[in-house]
Amino acid sequence: MTYTHDTAPTRYVEAEGIRFAYRRFGKPGGVPIVFNQHYTGTMDYWDPAVTDGLAATREVILFDNAGVSSSSGETPASFQAMGANAIAFIRALGLGQVDVLGISIGGFVAQEIALQGGSLVRKVILVGTGHRGNDMTASRSNAIFSATYDPPEHLWLAVHFKPTETSQRAGLAFLERKWRRKDRDPEVSAQTVAAQGEAIGKWITPDGNALDYLKSITQPVLIVQGSDDVIIPTAHSLTLQQNLPDAQLIIYPDSGHGSIYQYPELFVAEAVLFLDK
Repeated sequence: MTYTHDTAPTRYVEAEGIRFAYRRFGKPGGVPIVFNQHYTGTMDYWDPAVTDGLAATREVILFDNAGVSSSSGETPASFQAMGANAIAFIRALGLGQVDVLGISIGGFVAQEIALQGGSLVRKVILVGTGHRGNDMTASRSNAIFSATYDPPEHLWLAVHFKPTETSQRAGLAFLERKWRRKDRDPEVSAQTVAAQGEAIGKWITPDGNALDYLKSITQPVLIVQGSDDVIIPTAHSLTLQQNLPDAQLIIYPDSGHGSIYQYPELFVAEAVLFLDK
């Protein structure tokens, strides 16, 4: 049976004492791509237009990291530990090599997977993310996450999209796509929210040598960003591109943190070009 984003069953695999929840779908046989989710997100927070788009040419693997939603254990309070857990999950599936994609804090995790995993990781896609020790004074995340939204799901319009008519229209279409699935992950726990918040604090702590680690990420990297990211300022993506040994950067117009959800077809085409070359 061929599965899609909306029909793939939730499966489980044990590694390092953690029962990881995951879903696999798409075209088997090549190098699969493993998705790493944003702050407080679950497997159901991905855009089916992106996941199914990539699944047309390769196998897509979504998962909940340790302590997140349907996975057991506790969420650790560092992205280094989250990266190590993700590697344990990948190896438990018996995979010899993967591509990794991460959005927002999932991009922090993806960097750690690339650093710690070495040859396990073939290529990396980083979306709406940044580097260690990044200056977040320009971020508007505190105001956005502390505001009230009616309906509550419209928080993600503020997080991922710009307040322009075109961007908000794309955002509403994204929300409609992502709510189609019936068998949904539970929302994350208070422990996960707190641990992810603590991990963010550690990641952005100023450090004069914060960029040095990027030289050790030698895999080809595609960085994707919106023109005005209110969560992780767009300028951080340029810093990543300038300091990673083998990186290219795409910035989409009139878009924000979730640029790939505003331009899913364009992103999929460019991601496939990057992954297949």
